[in-house]
Amino acid sequence: MKKTVWILVTLLVPFVASSENIKALVGGTLVDGFKDHPIQNSVVIIRGEKIAAVGEMGQVDIPAGAEIISTEGMTVLPGLWDMHVHLQINGHADYKHWHSTYPPRFEKEIMPASAHQLLMAGVTSARDLGAPLDTIINVRDAINRGDIPGPTMYVSGPFIQKKPYPGTELYRWGVDGERDARAKVKKLADAGVDVIKLIDQDEMTEAELMAVVDEAHKHDLPVVAHAHRPKEILLGLKAGVDNFEHTGLSTAPEYPPEVIAGLRERAAQMNIGPLFWTPTVEGLFNYDYVKNNTEKLDNDSWHLDMPEDIIADIKSSIQHPDQLPYYQITSKRKPTLKRKFQQLIDAGVVLMVGTDSGIPLKFHSQSTWNEMDIWVREMGVSPMDTIRGATYWPSVMMKVSDQVGTITPGKYADIIAVKGDVLRYMSLLQRVDMVIKHGKRVK
Repeated sequence: MKKTVWILVTLLVPFVASSENIKALVGGTLVDGFKDHPIQNSVVIIRGEKIAAVGEMGQVDIPAGAEIISTEGMTVLPGLWDMHVHLQINGHADYKHWHSTYPPRFEKEIMPASAHQLLMAGVTSARDLGAPLDTIINVRDAINRGDIPGPTMYVSGPFIQKKPYPGTELYRWGVDGERDARAKVKKLADAGVDVIKLIDQDEMTEAELMAVVDEAHKHDLPVVAHAHRPKEILLGLKAGVDNFEHTGLSTAPEYPPEVIAGLRERAAQMNIGPLFWTPTVEGLFNYDYVKNNTEKLDNDSWHLDMPEDIIADIKSSIQHPDQLPYYQITSKRKPTLKRKFQQLIDAGVVLMVGTDSGIPLKFHSQSTWNEMDIWVREMGVSPMDTIRGATYWPSVMMKVSDQVGTITPGKYADIIAVKGDVLRYMSLLQRVDMVIKHGKRVK
């Protein structure tokens, strides 16, 4: 029956694929990133790197000679974005040891392994928020040239903050006065970063903070900032930050009224675009489960391309996840997450999927689907809105929605497919069956 349908559709085609690289994804349920309802029995035509046509079987011509790839029984959706990753780390529990041992191996071993793991998990675009400048630029460019596999990367280079924590100067830059703040941002802009990462802005002078954001915007670079403390948020709003990260280190049960009022006021100013927020809740929400179900950590997906000695070192560092200092206050923070998450929704900010992937116990091969699963299963976000938070909205935030983020003719063919109904079972994303990046099937 299926073969007959394909033959009938093919007969409608007035042109031949010839030597062009044309693929036809046929039969699956398509979530295109725009529509509120999926397209059943879908057809997606890919010509070279771009999407050529999208529709239903019988309504879209399949070029003669096209490579037909059946997606029957699968959900087809845009390649995922993860808006907060750290390629330089991969789950190791001791930052001091990691950053004193492995920087010489970041560029050629660790970062490429992290990037490949993200891609195999269905992440075709990602934003790295904190890494040594030359190293992350070189890795980003190597991926974009096709030298190594990975998502299309958008990078910040080093954090900008008042004063780097001891031993972190490689990927954190301090500022001393307004002039120095502008100079540091300009240096990042001249190096070719895609975004500026700002943290601990409540420790800066107001002049320094305003200089960072103003200089970034002069170079057409968005600014993302930590939102761990109310004052960080309020100062970030005053300065014009574009995107906040995290849901707070505080154990306070909710955001205070003045913060919510500020968020509502900014979110209402649609003439300057949405206010974006990357809540990164999964690492906190799932910690209790992970520490009591350590078999999860034995999943070897995070071993991909990673040298054996580094795998052994990571394993050794996470033998006792219940004892990690990094997470000891998590049990007090977890009960506040749902309330704060809902406050952000109610305030009108646009939420995007990001994970802080690479932090202790969080592997690039697993973080993104876990975040999406928590959004649906625990935070009450609809599956369709969750997918848009991992596809469409990140492309808007990074100003590339004309190129990627939805399955739309003319855009790059960044597409994944998963056996089963992702709109009903978001956790199916833990096993992505097909990954296409820029028209090339990589999985």
